[in-house]
Order: sequence, then C-alpha cells, then structure tokens
Amino acid sequence: MQHDEQTKTTWDSGLMRRLFRYSYPHFRLVLAGIFLIILSSFLGLFGPYLTKIAIDQYIRPGDMAGLNRILLVYLALLVVSFAIHYSQGIITQLLGQRVMYDLRSQIFGHFQKLTLRFYDQNPVGRLMTRITSDVDALNQMFTQGVVSIFGDVFLLGGIIIVMLSMNWRLALWIFMVIPVLFAITLTFQSRVRQAFSNIRKWLAQINTYLQENITGIQVIQVFNRQQINAENFRSINSEHTKAHIRTIQYYAVFFPLVELISAVALAAVIWRGGLMKISGLTSFGALVAFIQYAQMFFRPISDLSEKYNILLSAMASSERIFKLLDTRPDILPTGTFHSKEAPVIRFDQVWFAYEPENYVLKNLNLAIQPGQSVAVVGHTGAGKTSLINILSRQYDIQRGSVLVAGRDIREWDLSALRKKMAVVLQDVFLFSGSVYENVALGHPEITAEMVEQACKEVHLHDFIQSLPAGYETEVRERGAALSMGQRQLLSFARALVSNPEILILDEATSSIDTETEQLVQDALQRIMHGRTSIVIAHRLSTIRHADRIFVLHRGELKEQGNHEALLAERGLYYQLYRLQFQEQELV
Repeated sequence: MQHDEQTKTTWDSGLMRRLFRYSYPHFRLVLAGIFLIILSSFLGLFGPYLTKIAIDQYIRPGDMAGLNRILLVYLALLVVSFAIHYSQGIITQLLGQRVMYDLRSQIFGHFQKLTLRFYDQNPVGRLMTRITSDVDALNQMFTQGVVSIFGDVFLLGGIIIVMLSMNWRLALWIFMVIPVLFAITLTFQSRVRQAFSNIRKWLAQINTYLQENITGIQVIQVFNRQQINAENFRSINSEHTKAHIRTIQYYAVFFPLVELISAVALAAVIWRGGLMKISGLTSFGALVAFIQYAQMFFRPISDLSEKYNILLSAMASSERIFKLLDTRPDILPTGTFHSKEAPVIRFDQVWFAYEPENYVLKNLNLAIQPGQSVAVVGHTGAGKTSLINILSRQYDIQRGSVLVAGRDIREWDLSALRKKMAVVLQDVFLFSGSVYENVALGHPEITAEMVEQACKEVHLHDFIQSLPAGYETEVRERGAALSMGQRQLLSFARALVSNPEILILDEATSSIDTETEQLVQDALQRIMHGRTSIVIAHRLSTIRHADRIFVLHRGELKEQGNHEALLAERGLYYQLYRLQFQEQELV
C-alpha cells in the first residue's frame, strides 16, 4: 500500500501567493466580497450603540416616541445587514466555484499531458484525491477563509476602538485575557494542523484502495478475498476515522475553553462595570452596550483561529496540487517534423529500460518497410510490448534511436506521429457512452457511415444492429454489457476507422474464441493489405503469413525471417512453435 506524501504544516507565503493568483481573473468578485463583509462588520458595530442610546435617552426618560424611532432604525439595520450577508454569501460561493472550476480544468488538462511513466508510479486513487478533496479544501479557503478574515479583522479592530473610546478602564479588563487566548490558540492550531494532514493522507489511501478493489472486483470474488480486503479497508478507514475524531476532540476542547474564558472576562466586566455604575462613573446604557461589545469581542477571535486552520488545510492541499502541476512530462512534444509519405520504421541500436539500468530492450536493430506485415514473438517478458510503447513514444529510450521516415521520432510532431498509428491492445478499454462514440472517440471527421463500414469490416455490424438502440446503445462503464470478444472486435473497428498507415496489434486476438478469430483473420487479411502492420502474438497460428517475423529473447533480437525460414533454422522460433503445436505437426 503506497502512502500519501506528507506536506508542510507551517505557513508558506510563497505558496499562498501562488494560490491567490487563481483569484486574479475574478478580482471583481474578490473586491465585492471584501467590501460587503467589511460593510457588514461596520453595520454590526451599531447594534450595541443603538442599545445605549435607547436606554439612556429614551427608556429612562420614558420617551416612547423616541424609543419607537430607535426600534425602526434597528430593524432597518437588521434588514440591510441581512441583504448584505446574503449578497456576500452568494459572491464568495461564486468565487469559490469559479476558482475550483479553473483549477480542476487545469489539473485535468495536466493529466492529459503526463506520460505512462508517471501513471506507473502514482495510484489512481491518489490522483483522484487531488482533483476532488484537495480542490474542495481550496474552495473552503476562498469561501470561508480569505474574504471572511477581512471582516473578522475589521470587526475586531472596530470593537477595540469603540470599547476604548467608551471606557478604556473596562476595556483593559477584557484585554487582559488576550495572552491566555493566544497561548490556547497556538496550542490548538499545532494539534489540529497535524490532524488535518493525517485526514488528507488517509483519505487518499481510501480512494486508492477503493479504486483498486472496484476495478479488480472479479479477481477478488473468484479468489475469495472479500473478507481479507474488507479487513484491510476497515483498517485504513479506522485510521481515517481516528484522524477525524482527533480534530473533533480538539475543537470540543478549544471552543468551550474560549467560551469559558470569555464568560470569566464578561463576569469581571459586569462586576467592575457595576461598581462604576454605582459610583456614577458610567451610565446604565453604556454598561449594557459595553457588555454587548465584550460578547462580540470574542467571536472574531475564535473565528480567526478557525479561519487560520482553514488556510493551513488549504495550504497543505495546495502544496500537493502544485507538486502535481509542477511535474513535467518526461516526454515533451517539442518536435515539428511530419510527413505524408509511407514511412520506413527503423530501430537503431535501441536500449530501453522502465527502471534505471534494468534494460528490457538491448541493442535492438531492425527495420520495417512500408506496407510490410511483420510479427514480433518471444517468451513473456521478452520486450515485445515495450517495442510498440517506444514506437508510439509512450516512453523515451535511453540509448540509440527510433527512426520513422528517416527522422528520429523525437523530432516528429507527436500528434502527427501518433496519427499515423492505430493500436489494438489485449486489454480493451471502453468508455461510458454509445457504441458509436467508442468507435469514433469524438473525432469530428469520423462520420456514422465510416463507423458502420469499419464495423462491417470486422464482422461486428450484424451484432450491433441486434442491440436495442443499434449504434446508439450504451456500452456502460468499461464495456460491461459486452463479451470479451465483442469488446475486442470493437477495438478493431476503432483502429480501422482512423485509416492508419501503421496498424499495431498487441495480442489482439488472444481473447477471441476460435469462431470469432476466423472472422477477424478474414477481415485482417484485407485490412492489412498495403498497410504497415506490426503484430505481437503468443499464438503463432495468427502470424504464419507475416512477411517477416522478429524473435525476441530477453530484450535482444535473436532471429528474423519468414515462417518457413525460421522453422528450417530449428532455433528459438522452432522451439516456440513446437511447444504450441506438438512435434508431429512440424513434419
């Protein structure tokens, strides 16, 4: 089980500046949100002051008309505050959603550029966490953190100014608890920070394990691993739950503690203010208003602490996201060469390894002429699939060169190079969507007539016509509604409809039954005519008529020639053939 990488739990101004850049395209929303929340905080300061006026100027003298006027002003203030709060909430949520849209679009676009080597090293579940929960954490920052902080700071500053102007002696009684609150807040932040980091880590593990188990559910059920996998998932889920419970415990201690300290400070203000009222040093209305301001004083302090934790959580998520976005593809499409000519393919002293120095292809030299049908055979692990992976430039080689039309494929425009090729793999991947969409793959130049003709070529048209909606029938996720053979035939149609110059078949008939294979072989004989074809196969019966056969063994080219010549050599190909067809078939 791979563990999610640990991230920083301290403030990083550079990281935060980079994160704020995503709000630049929406600066009007940012400014509007800040203005409204500051205005809301400003209006909030008037409530206690209106209470002071009502008590001292209208209630004590018994002026009901004046009291009614103050009441109307207070109600108008509440209505305006409600409208401002509503508008501010809409604007900040809109800001968060737009930033999430931009960020998710950028991450998804970046996923499309990364090469297979990156996906070999990173579990899908971890990558899913980046584009879901990590981006959600940034949404929290923009909707509840950044903009709201301005309101809390402004409100806190306004309360301090008003309290000092009203009665600086009583204000000092409130301010004396600030060092205690500061110490408690620092302790709380350090604990919660680590808890948030653990939550993100175990959430990524849940996503990874869940994706792996759903994808491999057939293997799990066939080999009776349900109970074992359930126990493993419970263990991961338990750690994630524990991390959440720890944050709940910290919050359960912190907020009541802040309330307790504020209650003690408020009691001290009431006691001291009562003495001052008895002594005639303050009015009753001023004391009531001061108590209300004192109650308001502690709310932005606890809010700021919570907002700070939102910022730290967002920073941990942004670090993981930016680490992903900063990952450069190991294959950069910098080439510009392209050619319309039928290309000669040449492997010149090619050395290739997935891991450093662990070469799967060693000093490989071979040539494939335009229109030639070639086959690549060998034991498992001989390097057959690696050969087509580097030809389509899914991976780059370490030494040597792969030449197409006389130019190194690294000099080719990558899109133009791959447009010349169509690959049919053993493990067919079908997308959610219709049969037509899975064959055309969204290319606008591919028409319905072209899709239908390709399906006829691979003898799939009659089957598709028997489906409830024909070519518009949904195949469901990964083609669950189709048999293995039908999925394989669909992948043939997908390759053929693009009319490639180079057709690559990687164990393409291994999952097809004998009857279906005969139909496919009949179609392939016509389709491969005049087209460069590279066939990788274990079943040697499928490549007898290849113009040339390359025999690989442990990454090296051991033999080459046609079927009859290789059998006559009685070498490695002869041994492979004998294993499949028995000695009497060789006579």
